[in-house]
Amino acid sequence: MSLHKSRYTLKILILFVSFLSSQNAAAHGGVAFEDDLCVINIDFLQAHFTVFQPETRESDEFCEDIPDVARSVFVMEYLHSLLPEMAIDFRIIRDINEVGRYATLDDVLAIDDLEAATVYYEPPRIEPGGFYTASYEFDAEGTYIGVVTADHPTEDRYYTAVFYFQVGGADYGTLPLFLALLLLLQTGYWLSNGGWERRKQRLAAKNQAS
Repeated sequence: MSLHKSRYTLKILILFVSFLSSQNAAAHGGVAFEDDLCVINIDFLQAHFTVFQPETRESDEFCEDIPDVARSVFVMEYLHSLLPEMAIDFRIIRDINEVGRYATLDDVLAIDDLEAATVYYEPPRIEPGGFYTASYEFDAEGTYIGVVTADHPTEDRYYTAVFYFQVGGADYGTLPLFLALLLLLQTGYWLSNGGWERRKQRLAAKNQAS
């Protein structure tokens, strides 16, 4: 491969990986990593977000994707001074429309029967101590959407965070797309560099020899 083609291919790969990284960061909805900490963004309100599976993973912490089909404890440590005054509810629904990491509140509202899709709901409550916890024992692996709603203590408005997560198994996200593009680039280089012609010449020489 010429130096020019090598640089061009490398540039495409770098741009694509950067695109995937930015998409994944945005796609996580209300949950994202900041300074190696998992943070949930309830609009402009923030809290540290952690999931524990004490029966199967002891004190291991998880951000979004949960490895085992088991009891999971969701913990939010409030970072905004207004959150301890707000009534907060938490809902977990099956990702029945397969929205995935791009789930938004509009996607949740578009579900025809939200109650049927809901596997867990914790009614609004105020936690003045600075921590909010909820526990649910999953009975099936799959993809889910979490919805956190915080009611303003003095005004008629509320804030939400919507985030996708996987329970059990692996979620490969955009990795298959990346591998497909890598294969496409490699095939394009092989063709443009005369790979197909060389292959035909080798086959012709082999047929003549036989």
